[in-house]
Amino acid sequence: MSIDQSVGIDVQPAARTRTDPVTGPSYPRQHWYVVAESGEVTDQPLARRVCGDDLVLYRTAAGEVACLPDRCPHRGYPLSAGCVVDDELQCGYHGLRFATDGTCTWAPGQDRMPASANLAARPVVEVAPWVFVWMGDPAAPDLDRLTPIPWFGSAEWAVAHGVEPLDAPYGLLIDNLLDLSHETFLHGGSIGTPEVAETPITTEVAGDVVFVSRRMESVECPPFYQRATGLETPIDRWQDIEYHAPGVYLLHVRVAPAGADPLGDPRAARVEVLYAITPCDDDTTLDFWAVARNFALDDAEVQRFIGDMNRSVVLEDVAALNLIAARNRRDGGGAEVSFKIDRGGLAARRVLAAQRERENLGT
Repeated sequence: MSIDQSVGIDVQPAARTRTDPVTGPSYPRQHWYVVAESGEVTDQPLARRVCGDDLVLYRTAAGEVACLPDRCPHRGYPLSAGCVVDDELQCGYHGLRFATDGTCTWAPGQDRMPASANLAARPVVEVAPWVFVWMGDPAAPDLDRLTPIPWFGSAEWAVAHGVEPLDAPYGLLIDNLLDLSHETFLHGGSIGTPEVAETPITTEVAGDVVFVSRRMESVECPPFYQRATGLETPIDRWQDIEYHAPGVYLLHVRVAPAGADPLGDPRAARVEVLYAITPCDDDTTLDFWAVARNFALDDAEVQRFIGDMNRSVVLEDVAALNLIAARNRRDGGGAEVSFKIDRGGLAARRVLAAQRERENLGT
């Protein structure tokens, strides 16, 4: 379904994320969210907060990732402050132990463990370099809701990745990523050129996926792509976004010499920019990012440059969104004026609202 080209005034405040007695939780829960990078999960407990829930992750000797509530049922001690013993999580307060499935296996002075001491383990799926957690009913994970990420683990692609925390609601990050016109101004020294802001976008919605496309012909080659690919101005540059609500964002970038085929010319380069948008709670977010490329696969300098440059871009976004969130917290937010560049973000808000409504209705 196409989005109307005319956009007037949107009176809804930016990224309202507070729990509302009418609309229910501010984030859909019947979904997979990235909870950690693979390298973060070791045999030492890792504390994470997702959708308002405190979780603890650890890795067994066989490499399996376990995810449990970060609260001992005995007296509420954080299990992330404990340790891993023989593949079980041991509470650091009274020594209770929990298997990867959440079963309480030991307590001091106790031969039989009460069922109430068992924890509800959360299903996890590892698609390195990311670990996904199912935040819906732990007994009914829906693998069909995992967004395919074919570039991870492929010998035809090299991947740089990282994660940054935001002191801002996840809705602000979604708005940011679906309106790339800000690249011209916020990221002018790396990926932004005047043409990004000047070129119109097309927006479509299919189910829970929002598509936003911008095709730029014979435009300036920004420093990021000059250094990474060796291309020089002028280039043709495609930006095709897929936002898989609520938590996965894919940006398919194609750059080629002006007039060349961005899909078939051997001089063309493909870059897949991925973000996993994970709400910790109503006020904070984890911004997982990855950049996959199909060129210079074994070039360590290109790998370092792309990783460092993309992290710098992410940190620029983080700083901007933190400023907005801090101002919203001070003055309570307010009405917004939206423009044509916001069609993707406004569509994403509607998709997220529909997801939350379906969950509230149990459908």
